[in-house]
Amino acid sequence: MSKTSKQDHDYSDDMHDGLTFEVIEEEDTQEGQRVQRRGIYLWPNLITTAALLSGFYSIIASMDGHYLHAIYAIFLSACLDGLDGRVARAIGAQSPFGEQLDSLSDLIAFGLAPAILMYSFSLHGLGRIGLACCFVYTACAAFRLARFNVQIGSVDKRYFIGIASPLGAILVVCLIWVSKDYPHFFNTKDQTAQIAYAIYMVVTGILMISNMKYYSFKQVDRKRVPFIVMLPVVLVLAAITYNIPVGILVVCLIYVASGFVTTFFAKKPAVAAD
Repeated sequence: MSKTSKQDHDYSDDMHDGLTFEVIEEEDTQEGQRVQRRGIYLWPNLITTAALLSGFYSIIASMDGHYLHAIYAIFLSACLDGLDGRVARAIGAQSPFGEQLDSLSDLIAFGLAPAILMYSFSLHGLGRIGLACCFVYTACAAFRLARFNVQIGSVDKRYFIGIASPLGAILVVCLIWVSKDYPHFFNTKDQTAQIAYAIYMVVTGILMISNMKYYSFKQVDRKRVPFIVMLPVVLVLAAITYNIPVGILVVCLIYVASGFVTTFFAKKPAVAAD
């Protein structure tokens, strides 16, 4: 072992004394040196942990039959998931630990919680078939998050590849929300409706791991847009306010459909100029 490697090894052993609960990460300094630092950034990881708590509570609420509470908890997780990354970027507190914690939180809140909610709400009536379809959704959410982690820094940040896991969760919970509000249209005890829900879960899972391109809106934060853009935004908000679950579900479905259009034009061969 070289002298430098031995020093690094001894330094790492000193930091891992086996007695304390600690996180040690390697970071690049402004001088280009790689150093090891103890501890984590508090605020973004605290927000991520709150999102994890909301996902955990949603699972408990689903098992107890409190479906609206489970729905609200998943929406809260989605809001917190969007907030933690922004806080981390705003205060310069991005870290590998935060990225991994965020993915694990997303798996619970947007992969496991919606599947248990749907199974408890309707698909338990299909027995093992319902269980299998819910598992497919959860597995696809896990695959999507794993793929996202290994592709960080190598994909176009303007687009998501496949629908994001929070959107997949919202598609599931909004359908359940609408079904609760309109039980005369959605009979969850009818086997045909249960089969439709099962197919919906599988299709949503497949969309998460698909190669469809969805605009991420990440660059909108940093550039000006024409004032007229506010008009359709106001109209969409007004429609959602009129009927919140239906409005959110329709907007999400339109966004899902936009991926087919975006992918089609991205693959369309360019016409050579004369």
